[in-house]
Amino acid sequence: MFPPELSSLLHADDSTARQAAWQRFVATYSRLLLHTARALHSDYDAAMDGYAYLLEQLQRDDFGRLRAYTPEARSKFTTWLVVVARRICVDRLREKYGRSGETRAVRRRLVDLLTDELDPHTTADPSPRNPESELRTRELTRALTGAVSCLEPRDRLLLKLRFEDELSAREIGQLLHFPTPFHVYRRLNGILAELKASLERGGIQGSEP
Repeated sequence: MFPPELSSLLHADDSTARQAAWQRFVATYSRLLLHTARALHSDYDAAMDGYAYLLEQLQRDDFGRLRAYTPEARSKFTTWLVVVARRICVDRLREKYGRSGETRAVRRRLVDLLTDELDPHTTADPSPRNPESELRTRELTRALTGAVSCLEPRDRLLLKLRFEDELSAREIGQLLHFPTPFHVYRRLNGILAELKASLERGGIQGSEP
């Protein structure tokens, strides 16, 4: 089902109604969009520039990006909007500074975290990893990529916000509408447990005691 603010915007009959609907849309989702821009920029001025650019891109081509929204039973509009807004900001940063490797950063942090759980001995030694350990890490990375791709969009976004943007549980809760930070941690732990179980089903097992 379309949110009323989006429906009014996309079905406005004339420029006056469209402008009024756009103002209502921005008023409703400004906090979420601004928070998304701040998460990806290093200082206040850069975040505000990113926010202004984000609004311009959402308006572009008669709200073309917003018209691409398709309601899904498993995903809220706000989750979809954060994903779109984040992609716009990331694309802008890539144009200015080049590809930053953000997806690799998320995957690497997850690999390190799950490696500790699956095999605590692999990170116990601070010396350089041996070929066997490197091979295991590559296998884990490939398996993890597949496991993450099977997650719900909301769960994939939660991982990005936590491990890439390094938002706090409170900030994530505000963006994704969790009741409390506790619920964020509980869902995050559930996602990690799902990933671990998926890896183990795929043959990635921990060390024997």
